[in-house]
Amino acid sequence: QVTLVESGGGLVEPGGSLSLSCATAKVPLDPLDIGWFRQVPGKEREGVGCISRRGDVTFASEFVNGRFTISRVNNENTVYLRMNNLKPEDAGTYYCAGGFGACRDGTVRAQLYGNWGQGTQVTVSA
Repeated sequence: QVTLVESGGGLVEPGGSLSLSCATAKVPLDPLDIGWFRQVPGKEREGVGCISRRGDVTFASEFVNGRFTISRVNNENTVYLRMNNLKPEDAGTYYCAGGFGACRDGTVRAQLYGNWGQGTQVTVSA
């Protein structure tokens, strides 16, 4: 069992940027593929993107926007979701999740991930 913790959310004006982090205090993330998901009130959770243990990144089709970046550093227990030029429609609660081999088939599916963080809220408003 791995507990993931998201951080970095907050209130930002349109056009601003946020960098979200997914981390553990002591358990290595290196063996895990990490996915990012978003939940908007009243709607189902949707995949944003994922990064494999080797650093290969896949974005869900709805999030291939050129404004988001997912990255990880070898031997560092943190995965990042960088969001630039934020728009109001980007708002929601963002979750990270871990799964073995979950980011290999070109999709970002919640069913493939078994370890979830508590979420961090992103609000985009002027």
